[in-house]
Amino acid sequence: MATGVLQRVSGGLGRAKNRAHSVGQLVLWARWGSRQCGCSVFLSRCSFTLAAVRFYRQVSAAATMIQGDWFKSLFVRKVDPRKDAHSNLLTKNEESNLYKVQFHNVKPECLDAYNKLCEDVLPSIHADKYYPCELVGTWNTWYGEQDQAVHLWRYRGGYPALTEVMNKLRQNKEFTAYRKERGKMLLSRRNQLLLEFSFWNEPVPRKGPNVYELRSYQLRPGTMIEWGNYWARAIGYRQQNREAVGGFFSQIGSLYMVHHLWAYKDLQSREDTRNAVWQQEGWHEVVYYTVPLIQHMESRIMIPTKASPLQ
Repeated sequence: MATGVLQRVSGGLGRAKNRAHSVGQLVLWARWGSRQCGCSVFLSRCSFTLAAVRFYRQVSAAATMIQGDWFKSLFVRKVDPRKDAHSNLLTKNEESNLYKVQFHNVKPECLDAYNKLCEDVLPSIHADKYYPCELVGTWNTWYGEQDQAVHLWRYRGGYPALTEVMNKLRQNKEFTAYRKERGKMLLSRRNQLLLEFSFWNEPVPRKGPNVYELRSYQLRPGTMIEWGNYWARAIGYRQQNREAVGGFFSQIGSLYMVHHLWAYKDLQSREDTRNAVWQQEGWHEVVYYTVPLIQHMESRIMIPTKASPLQ
């Protein structure tokens, strides 16, 4: 259809230009004729001819402008102004919880010693009201990236609480010794600061035994709001077996990263639960519309350590 419109517009432009050229020749001939015979009728016809030339030139210019605007409309998307950052639109406004997830890649021969060290130190920080933070969970990766520890912390009070904890821990000799000893056991480490989606559950301690799945999605930049809109509806499909633990999106670290944390009795329970959701009306639409938003995704199956409030 677009090709046909362009062909008709281009054809009209060509005819207008040809006519204008022919009429221009006629004007020159008319001027010569008026000098030869001085005929008033001839001159009136010449005036009409000049008006026709101006008309064709105006039509040609307008058609060219319309053609250019039409082309632009095909490739330039109108951007609606947004009044707020997506972090404010997707979080629980009445709360100011900030989360930190840590990924520690441990030397294989040091994993047991690393777990023992964490069990001795991390629960004491969690239980001490002097530090405005909570240990949400701590795990070892079972399937996925091997010899990896994952820790999830919550800071009630947002960035000020995070800063307060960091400043106080620098003065904690036990924690300083822990970090020094821990450094000998690690191959690498990284972390992210996260906010929680308003429509997800807040992670709370639960009894075990459970296996946990951390599904991480790297979204295309600019699609976080769209992801949130779909999952605000989708989370309702995933509550029947209490498998939904928490949903987060990154603020610092790898950006446009989403983490969904799930709990299952075992791997077979995970399989059964995930298969059952496909029988619910509307779930396939959520998958259909959210998959194109993803650049990369990863799944970790994790086992909680003894120190984890999420068992």
